[in-house]
Amino acid sequence: MAGAGRPRRFALVAGEASGDLLAAGLVRELRHRFPDAEFAGVGGPMLRAEGFAAWHDCSELAVMGLAEVLKHLPRLLRLRAGLRRRLLEWQPDAFIGVDAPDFNLGLERKLKQAGIRTVHYVSPSIWAWRQGRAAKIGRSADRVLCLFPMEPPIYQRYGVDARFVGHPLADAFPMTPDRAAARARLRLDPQAPVLAVLPGSRLGEIERLWPAFLEAAREVTVSLPGLVVVVPAANRACRAAIERELSRRSLANVLLLDGDAHQAMIAADVVLLASGTAALEAMLAKRAMVVGYRISPLTYRLVMGLGLMRVSRYSLPNILANEPVVPELMQRDCTPGNLAAAVLHWFQRPEARAALVSRFEHIHAKLRGKASANAADAVAELLPP
Repeated sequence: MAGAGRPRRFALVAGEASGDLLAAGLVRELRHRFPDAEFAGVGGPMLRAEGFAAWHDCSELAVMGLAEVLKHLPRLLRLRAGLRRRLLEWQPDAFIGVDAPDFNLGLERKLKQAGIRTVHYVSPSIWAWRQGRAAKIGRSADRVLCLFPMEPPIYQRYGVDARFVGHPLADAFPMTPDRAAARARLRLDPQAPVLAVLPGSRLGEIERLWPAFLEAAREVTVSLPGLVVVVPAANRACRAAIERELSRRSLANVLLLDGDAHQAMIAADVVLLASGTAALEAMLAKRAMVVGYRISPLTYRLVMGLGLMRVSRYSLPNILANEPVVPELMQRDCTPGNLAAAVLHWFQRPEARAALVSRFEHIHAKLRGKASANAADAVAELLPP
């Protein structure tokens, strides 16, 4: 615990790029409250930019799907055990696990048992899987910080302290994004039809999705000859994987970006993307989208065979709207032909794209409200004397 005369210590483990972004906002706000505080753990470039001591990079935890986790399990278990020992020696005033529940919740439970205050930032999707998991999460975390308003009531049924803090991305996006400015920044023709394609931020996602996404974009280009396809790459490794596939099958008028995903979405008329945080970002950009996703066949068989999935909607825009407002093409439905047809539907129906804007604005307003500051207040309240 906090020693006399030493600054506050906060340990964080952020599991991937989206967690790194959330954690960086939280660290920034905590530093306003505790200017001399020390921050350390697992993070990426955004956390390091906030003066965070990264003992490991967040890319080391970026594994998704049951089959993929099993492959990397021995390494992840060694990493977690080493982190636990180091954290118990460092004695932070609070540990904040940012997303990555499979990794963080077990670590949080051990630290909580040792008397360290624990916070889990970003609730696992208990509304989609098993709501009874809320009780188990409460045994790991003293407090759960939720990004969506439907989550705290589920935790309350199990006596778990959970707070809706808002979503930092809802604070980051303007209510009315400036398409003309985004196109000017990316040097795109103001009048051209633009499709943004985001095949994921993990190499496994890109391997499974990018060939189908690329072929779909090629099919759309046949119907829209002036189409510009903008592809933001999350990092160098993702860019290399994207370029390898592009070298095998050419695509006219493609602009490959290093990052700049938000600008790419805002500049676009339509977005083709992998299910996940990107769908929320496209919604906040007020853009029509097509959501596609594939997980490994083994993971899919396990999930469906065990009846683990409890929802009929997968993408956040549809979940938050509580109805299917954007097309979702999952697993076997995620084919180039289906993706291309859904993308063309949006291009050919500008009135349908316009009708989405008010729906998305309504959801955006509910998620907005100084999320990082709210999260920092919720953490500060838990600190020991």
